[in-house]
Amino acid sequence: MTTTANDTSSRPPAPATAAVWSGVDKGFSVEALPLPELRPGELLVRTELATICGSDLHTINGDRPTPLPTVLGHEAIGHVVSTAGDVTGSDGELLVAGDRVTWTIGTSCGACRRCRRGTPQKCLTVRKYGHEAIDGHWKLNGGFGTHVHLLAGTGVVKLAPGLPAAVAVPANCATATVVCAARRVDLDSDDAVVVIGCGMLGLSAVAYARDRGCTTVIACDVDPARRALAERFGATVVVEPAGLAEATKQHGADVVFELSGNSRAVQSAFEVADLAGRIALVGSVSPAPEISFEPSAFVKNLTTVVGSHNYRLDDLAEAVDFLQRTRAQQLFADLIPAPYPLDQVVEAVALANAADAPRIAISFP
Repeated sequence: MTTTANDTSSRPPAPATAAVWSGVDKGFSVEALPLPELRPGELLVRTELATICGSDLHTINGDRPTPLPTVLGHEAIGHVVSTAGDVTGSDGELLVAGDRVTWTIGTSCGACRRCRRGTPQKCLTVRKYGHEAIDGHWKLNGGFGTHVHLLAGTGVVKLAPGLPAAVAVPANCATATVVCAARRVDLDSDDAVVVIGCGMLGLSAVAYARDRGCTTVIACDVDPARRALAERFGATVVVEPAGLAEATKQHGADVVFELSGNSRAVQSAFEVADLAGRIALVGSVSPAPEISFEPSAFVKNLTTVVGSHNYRLDDLAEAVDFLQRTRAQQLFADLIPAPYPLDQVVEAVALANAADAPRIAISFP
């Protein structure tokens, strides 16, 4: 690890341990990995808690190609161990050893055309945590390990010491993704909101819409247990898909968040959006059957559709602020059962594939 006048701590006494994923055939191996020699602008973070996201399961189940070998996991929080040079958080303050932090899912250079145009999550040189192959310099590149090596260009947000880990850990995936989608459709307190799909993204969208002052939030899901959860998170109307058209006819649909990725659900978003309605397509992150719509109805309805994927640093900062202030804090904490230790990652993944809980967590000593 690089030692400079600005380093904030000395080398930790032991190497890191991580669950290395080598593909469907070879699976996980829990291995000792060397701590990195930090380059300017980089940080080493000791992981406090990580959760298994649906995209991790897509990789593990062979549904999404991922460069190998890798350390999966991008929903994570931790404490700064050391920095190389002066590294600042989203608040402009220097990060120092002991700071409790979350970080963006990927890096951004800040200079390419995409970054300049306000989409740094699609930076031309982006490197994403939990999505890249291990290389000689970047071995601790995902959340399923005792340490995470944060590259230069990673956005970092400080966390309050009192914010429960189970509440904070989805911030840099589910919560920030919802905040970004809300920004992209210009969510307003006067909007009647429809949330299609009530997993972690959908429950976050329900709670965030209510936090933003929306008094009508319709939550739609095929699962009655998820509908019940959505009601606890603040949904004012809960329906199964067959009842969505009638509910929106009665209550309105100014903003529709489609978070399931199901093609029929996506189609329904187009069908129920009100005049001048805005649709945020968020859940469709994997190829799916095509949908269709009749163009003149779309034109005459003045419908706006945005695709929304990942988020910016300011979205992550707002996500953390929201989780700090939301009345649903305990509900968010209750979504994550007792975590598994890292050496039981296979058991944790099996439960995540089968569990009703939106997230299964991994903890570290």
